[in-house]
Amino acid sequence: MKKRRTADEVARLLREIDRDLAKGLTISDVCRKINIAETTYYRWRQRHDPAQVNADRRCRELEGEIERLKRLVAELMLDKQMLQDIAKKKW
Repeated sequence: MKKRRTADEVARLLREIDRDLAKGLTISDVCRKINIAETTYYRWRQRHDPAQVNADRRCRELEGEIERLKRLVAELMLDKQMLQDIAKKKW
């Protein structure tokens, strides 16, 4: 039966693998120790790489900021247009 691990569990296991690799074990040994395939290790490393995760999070934050600024600019343009229309009218 296939085991599903959460992102937190995968991150914890990757830190554990890094510690074991620093001790001199090979990737094959470490994967055998935690009972996963080497391809699973490389897939996890690719998906849960801290630099990539931080970059993705930063990208989502910037997209949200862009949307907020676009709305703000649209409101300001509308206010400007209303003021110009009022200024054109002769009282």
